[in-house]
Amino acid sequence: MKSAWSRRPAKEAAVPDAEPQDWDLDEGSQDVAGWSTGAQANTAAAIRWTAWGLLVLGPLLGAFAYLSAPAQAGPAQRKPVPTAPAATGAQGAAGFAQLFVGAFISAGEGDQDKLAAYYPDATSLRLEGPSDRRRGEQLTVVRLRQTDEGIWSVTVAARITDTKPAGSHQADDKAEAKAAAAAAQAVRYFQVPVATAATAGGASGYTALAMPAEVAAPERIEAPGLVYGPMRPALPADPRTQAVTEFLTAYLAGAGELDRYLAPGTNLVPVVPAPYTGIAVDTLAIEGEKGNEPVTTVPDDGTTLRLLVALRATGHDEVRVPLTYALTLKARAGRWEIASLDGAPTPAAAPTASAAPNAGTAPSTASSTAPTPASTS
Repeated sequence: MKSAWSRRPAKEAAVPDAEPQDWDLDEGSQDVAGWSTGAQANTAAAIRWTAWGLLVLGPLLGAFAYLSAPAQAGPAQRKPVPTAPAATGAQGAAGFAQLFVGAFISAGEGDQDKLAAYYPDATSLRLEGPSDRRRGEQLTVVRLRQTDEGIWSVTVAARITDTKPAGSHQADDKAEAKAAAAAAQAVRYFQVPVATAATAGGASGYTALAMPAEVAAPERIEAPGLVYGPMRPALPADPRTQAVTEFLTAYLAGAGELDRYLAPGTNLVPVVPAPYTGIAVDTLAIEGEKGNEPVTTVPDDGTTLRLLVALRATGHDEVRVPLTYALTLKARAGRWEIASLDGAPTPAAAPTASAAPNAGTAPSTASSTAPTPASTS
């Protein structure tokens, strides 16, 4: 059995001309401050589900926000400082050291600031003698090696000339005078440590780490063997002598068209203006040739041959100058043509040890004693 409860608002709280409203409550329900207990339960459930939903969605939304953040939002990455290429650093260090040695040779009392442009600590040096009493000539770099990252050791050769008038040296004996004259003509070598680094503008900067150190001349080495045979007289009837003489006469003396002496595909231009009036080929060294037998024939087309040509070129002052050329010839149509003007003589292939014999094959005594030439492939 349902019971109906009627609730009428107080007269003093009633709205004028408003009709009274009735609420019907189910059995067992109660009225609490204008809200039923059922409405409270529904509200609590909604709040509870909303809270759980936020708890579940919170980490998911946070992860999504982190992953979708732009890369610029993170910490700025430092850009690597541009560094000068190794080749550029070497070339610049060599030129810097050459200038430094030139200033060092001519420096005298009061020239500390001139040297400080290359070596900052030079301001505290003690310099003696008059300025420019010596002059460096023919300065050139003869050795360049990198000792550490950004550090180069540069060896500069220089011929030092005394600028004092002749006869100003007062030597007590002839031996001392001779030694002084020899020292004045000798080439001397100075080693300079140079540091290089890239500047803000991307260019390379240089500074010396110490004053130049005078060192001994570079050690001479034994020249490697060459593919050519021994030098022998250039016979006029030899087709090779004729080919190189005609070519070099056109090349150095401007006599005749150069292209007529070149093999197809070879591009060379003569020396202009012609420095010589004529040439005379004296000797030839032919690849693989050991004897002096005269040669008057040309091999099959396509045959190539390397040779050294020693000649004397006559200048416009009638003075003959010795010159040597490394050339490669190529046979075509019964004549030799110039295939290339080589940059340097060709070294002989270094002998290598014999290959080990295959398994099951008896070793050869000849192969163990005779070296096998290196392959040219």
